[in-house]
Amino acid sequence: MKQLALGLADPPAPGFDNFVAGRNAELLDALRAQCVPQSSERMVYCWGEAGSGRTHLLQAAAAHASAAGRQPMWFPEASADGSALVLVDDVERLDGTAQGDLFCLYNELRDCGGCLLAAGNAAPAQLPLRADLVTRLAWGLVYQVHALTDGEKIAALERHARARGLRLPAEVSAYLLRHGRRDLRSLVATLDALDRYSLETQRAITLPLLRDLLHDTALPTSDSFQESTS
Repeated sequence: MKQLALGLADPPAPGFDNFVAGRNAELLDALRAQCVPQSSERMVYCWGEAGSGRTHLLQAAAAHASAAGRQPMWFPEASADGSALVLVDDVERLDGTAQGDLFCLYNELRDCGGCLLAAGNAAPAQLPLRADLVTRLAWGLVYQVHALTDGEKIAALERHARARGLRLPAEVSAYLLRHGRRDLRSLVATLDALDRYSLETQRAITLPLLRDLLHDTALPTSDSFQESTS
């Protein structure tokens, strides 16, 4: 199989500015507020299905907090600090020891003025965790991360295409949603690769061009892997 030099570029670093809010505008406002040192909230928990963007949001919060002068630390390496924003992803995967450590760390953060920002795949009451930790996760702000609808993803792709000066045919975006990786970061990265492929081959962006790109670069499709981005 022919391997093109261009390949897929790395997606841009996760940030609040490149997260398409959809129905999550209130959540974004809450997370931005937690990133400043003066924040008074001690616990924010967000949950959503795989591909909803919760991991993106945690990584964006870490970057935003650092820029705002608040120290981001990732569990389990984190320690209690009044200026710290401690982040933990995939809480449903924590083993018994880690659950106990997180429980103790949250109590220490609450006492010293720090904040815990956690994410998981279910609402607190549905998490397979010890009861006292579930209670702590539900004490603060709790938000569901709503995945983008297909229409919102298409609209975001069209905005990205216009920003690059591209015309994106409807059949191209529809094909991407049916056969490509469905999280928005991967969709945007594929669109950027399609733009470069168009320039390299001197062909207009069409459905046949997209099919050639997916074939020639051996990019994974919805039939060849399960979506893991959260």
